Amino acid sequence: MARVNASGGDAGPPEGSQRGGGQAATAVLADAPEVDATRLRVAIARLSRRLRKHELAGLTPTQLAALATVEQAGPLRLGDLAAAERIAPSTLTRLVAVLEEHGYVQRHAVPGDARAWTLAVTRRGHEVLDRIRQENTILLADSLLTLSPDQLAALAAALPALEQLADGAPPDAAGS
Repeated sequence: MARVNASGGDAGPPEGSQRGGGQAATAVLADAPEVDATRLRVAIARLSRRLRKHELAGLTPTQLAALATVEQAGPLRLGDLAAAERIAPSTLTRLVAVLEEHGYVQRHAVPGDARAWTLAVTRRGHEVLDRIRQENTILLADSLLTLSPDQLAALAAALPALEQLADGAPPDAAGS
């Protein structure tokens, strides 16, 4: 029987989920290996920081995330971008100004609504996002060269689960 440890310490008894009182939060899964959720979170955060330590085209991580959101979602109303990025409208105003100053986005009036605008990524914005993605891919690929064949196989096997966690998708019916 496997346990998922959410406290960083021992996974505790396999009786089920426990919360509060400083006790380890565990989840029992039949026929699955134990996963230390704290250790996983720390490893993902450290890897994410390493991938962000390169030149970000003059943007903060928040500005870069907003630019990527506009690219992924297509032209977005400013309010929709603020909601998607979970940022306040006043913060969004400053963020959009920076993106416009760099030439990464362009505002377009919404027909029939004199107060509404949409944002679209410019060619320059697409180019900078492509360059950053390429740099991140190269950095990660170089890091993968330091792993053993067994570690690479384990990482390859874990990719579907990591993608599911990243997407926030519920497990499929097969339980994978």
